[in-house]
Amino acid sequence: MHPAPSVILFSTLSGLGFGLLAFLGLGMPSPTGFGAFVWFTLAYLLAVGGLIASTFHLGHPERALKAFKQWRSSWLSREGICAVVALLVMAVYGAALFFADTRIIPLGYIGAALSIGTVFTTAMIYTQIKTVPRWHNITTPLMFLTLCIAGGALLSGRVGLAIPLLILAALAQIAHWIVGDRALEKSGTTLATATGLGARGDVRAFEPPHTGTNYLLKEFVFVIGRKHAFKLRVIALTLMALFPVFALMFTITGGLPGMLIHLLAALAVVSHLLGVLAARWLFFAQAEHVVGLYYGKR
Repeated sequence: MHPAPSVILFSTLSGLGFGLLAFLGLGMPSPTGFGAFVWFTLAYLLAVGGLIASTFHLGHPERALKAFKQWRSSWLSREGICAVVALLVMAVYGAALFFADTRIIPLGYIGAALSIGTVFTTAMIYTQIKTVPRWHNITTPLMFLTLCIAGGALLSGRVGLAIPLLILAALAQIAHWIVGDRALEKSGTTLATATGLGARGDVRAFEPPHTGTNYLLKEFVFVIGRKHAFKLRVIALTLMALFPVFALMFTITGGLPGMLIHLLAALAVVSHLLGVLAARWLFFAQAEHVVGLYYGKR
């Protein structure tokens, strides 16, 4: 699939933002007054910023509101509804912390559940697509959810939780790669099934359907070399999990100056964000749409 920057930013930033909102809803941390304003501003900038970025990939952004009507059949619609409700609930929860120094615990729990639910619906948009076997398995929502929760723990400063959650997210990402690498072959889709000519004998590509490019080739056929993919996977894992875990471990060993602890924590967050961006680029770039078989690209 074509790795569009808007969708990469959307899935990365919104996942971190809603992960942070979930931890704020659970009271980890539970700031009040101006502190609440700072925490919720950060979370909303990430979550809403990611959602806004996604609209740049729409052919007709002015029709986005119509998507909310398809909630019975569309995960995209469910995502939009879940995101709006989560943001509204957390806005009320945050306002109570800011204006009244009051934590409405049930409301926070509901907002946290809705925030995680939003990321789940985002993952299901991709998981449901049968024509992309790499996505059409349980590792896709597991990868999205573990990264969301680990990122939320990291951003909220829950070091004791962030370390094991980052390791779990790394394992989920590796599982997604392992399962995904075999998914197209296991799907049983071949050039014969793609062209519908399998019953007539062995099928091979003689000439491409046409000499020029088209929308399908531009959007659904993107080829990345295995050597480059492996290097990017190593970089993604290192930045996303390995460096943040080691940086956080140094912050809890004791004996370090406060300034250095804060610097390591900040570097861990930046590293994690860059790693998720790299992994998310690969998520789209390596997604083999079966239409590529028809054009002899797989």
